[in-house]
Parts: sequence; C-alpha cells; structure tokens
Amino acid sequence: MMLSRTIVLLSAVTVSLTTALALASEREVTVHVEGVVLHAVLTTPDGASRPPVALILAGSGPTDRDGNSAAGIHTDMYKKLAEVLNAAGIATLRPDKRGAGRSTTTQPEASMTIGGLINDAATWITWLNNPANDLGKVAVIGHSEGALVGLGAALKTPVAAYVSVAGAGENIADTLTRQLHSNPNNPPALLQEADQIIAALQAGQMVQQVSPSLMVLFRPSVQPYLISWMRLDPAIMLAQLQTPALIAQGEHDLQVTLQDAHKLSAAQPKAQLRLITEMNHVLVDAPTDPASNFATYSQPSLPLSTSFLAALTTFLKSTLW
Repeated sequence: MMLSRTIVLLSAVTVSLTTALALASEREVTVHVEGVVLHAVLTTPDGASRPPVALILAGSGPTDRDGNSAAGIHTDMYKKLAEVLNAAGIATLRPDKRGAGRSTTTQPEASMTIGGLINDAATWITWLNNPANDLGKVAVIGHSEGALVGLGAALKTPVAAYVSVAGAGENIADTLTRQLHSNPNNPPALLQEADQIIAALQAGQMVQQVSPSLMVLFRPSVQPYLISWMRLDPAIMLAQLQTPALIAQGEHDLQVTLQDAHKLSAAQPKAQLRLITEMNHVLVDAPTDPASNFATYSQPSLPLSTSFLAALTTFLKSTLW
C-alpha cells in the first residue's frame, strides 16, 4: 500500500510538471542597474489574467536562473520550482544574478557588495509592480544567500509575501567561524588566522596577507563583499518585516542548520515555520551521509521535495489571492 501511494504521488508531480511546461509562456526581460544589464526569464501561466508572481532569488556564488553554478553545481532547482508554481497558477521571474548567466559584468569582484544584490532584487520587484506587465501580487522567494538578499529587498520595496528557503539565521561571520571550526582537518594555526581575518573584516578592515589555503574564502578581492555581508543580521532584519512570511528549512541540509530556522522563527513569531523532513540544501530528499547528500548537487533529474512544494504552494495561495 505504501509503495502504491508513493507511485501515485510521484505520478501527480510528473503530471504537474508536464502540464506546467505545456501551459506556460516564457520571455526574456532585462533591467539596467548601475551600469549592468540584468537578465531574467518571466514565465506566466497561459490564459491567466493578472497572475500573482514570485521572484526567485538564487543562492551564493555565480548561480544562474536555473540554480546552476560555474562552481560545479547542476541542479536545475529554480527551473523545476518555477514549473511547479506555474502549474499552481503563479507566474515566476528567475533572474541571472549579477555576474552569472546572461547578467555578465565587467565590474571587478572588489566592487561587489551585498547591498548591490539587494538593490538588484528591489529593482526587479519594482519592475514586476509596473502595471504594464499585467501581473498581480508579488512574492519573493530567496534561497540560501538569496534569502538574505530577498529580505533586504522586501524591507526596501514592499511585497505581498516573503519566503526564506534554507536561509541563515545568524551573521555570516558566525557561520564562517562555525563551519571552519567544525572541520577536524583544519589545523589550529589555520583556524587562528581565519579568526583574525574574520575579526578584521567585522571591523571593516581589509587583510592583504592571506594564506594560500584560505585564499578561496578570504582573497582580498572578495573582502569588500564579505565586509558588507557581515554588517547584516538576518534575524534582526526579519524581526522588522511586516509582510506575511514563510521559513522553510530542510532537516537534511548540511550547509544551513535547523538552528538557523529556529533563530529566524524566534525573531519573527508571526512567520510560518516549516521543517521539511529529508530535504537538503538543494531542495531534494537526500540521506544525511555527506558523500551521498552532496552527490545530489549534480543530479538535475531528481525531483524537488514534495513536502516542500506542498508547504510553499499552500502558503503562496493563502497570501497572493
């Protein structure tokens, strides 16, 4: 009986995705921000009159509109998410974040700040609210780092709903410190140097001398971005948000913890909290074994968590209509 029920659920998801592909229209759109042309794809359910729309904001690194990254991540998670939302009658806008996909830029890495990404997201919200686009209420769905970007944008440019998916609940300085110290392979001298660099960045000071093994995290060209990021606390920001909010967190996420979700929930008790059994950081069901969990980061054929999709669509339908 359990096997039959599982087959029925998977079949329903497959039908929904197929229907979404058949009944949705896509078009490329652009906005100009600070000398950069940002690209996105707007997908709308065919025949819908002024459908509500969700802005899907990508996680950290050079992540494109589909959820794929030059860093080796290939999931198509945002593309699959858009297909499910389109089937539920919700339009989606999936931007290529600044420096990724078609949103290429010649600006140096040292010019990047988290505030710049927040301004990009706020610009997209303003674009979506333009009456000429014939869209309904706007929701922001931010994944991982995109949850912080989306939160900053929602505080800057009001929206009808905000969703944090695998969003951190603590300052990035605390996250980096915790992750570095939790790795038993990191020698004490390296951890001491990392702690000193993080302390300097928190004080707004650049560090020019960085050991080769820490260069990927703390290279001088990325330090302005880290400094700007360390000035923001997601829990404090969420406490200021008056918009209906959903906090969705996978229980098998190896990058963001359940404690993060609980910190966000404590900061904003009005927000709905949904802990998704077995879901990992790339929104699919995965085991807790690190090797098997991280292997899903390069398996785009895997379906998104059905429990997550149900929680998300239920929330959006209750706030956007």
